[in-house]
Amino acid sequence: MQRIASCTCGQLSISVEGEPRGVGLCHCLACQSRTGSAFAYLASFAAPYTVSGRASEYTRTGDKGARFRFRFCPSCGTNLYQTEEGSTGSVSVAVGAFGDPDFPLPEVSVYEIRRHGWVALPSGIKAFPRDPG
Repeated sequence: MQRIASCTCGQLSISVEGEPRGVGLCHCLACQSRTGSAFAYLASFAAPYTVSGRASEYTRTGDKGARFRFRFCPSCGTNLYQTEEGSTGSVSVAVGAFGDPDFPLPEVSVYEIRRHGWVALPSGIKAFPRDPG
């Protein structure tokens, strides 16, 4: 199964294959700021993946020292996908960019200490106070 996610203006897109390796929510303050929302909703996919269009980058170091490279559209600003430096086998894509209301539910939620009180999680989701990994 091929899935295509694209930015708001359509200039930048990413094509991934198969089912996600994992789907999760992140409530950390950096993700809230980056997305302009109460949390980030991401799906991880195994390589290979194909990117079309131009992307700008921003790299941030996480709490555990991992460096994440975020790619966004330089025209409309959509934060479309991210990779972890040193990890070439996967990519994480913003779920909303798929435009699929039937996309799989999140399985994990991290940085619960920063979750907004009105955000209700799906039943059965694994929740962690911080990054478990």
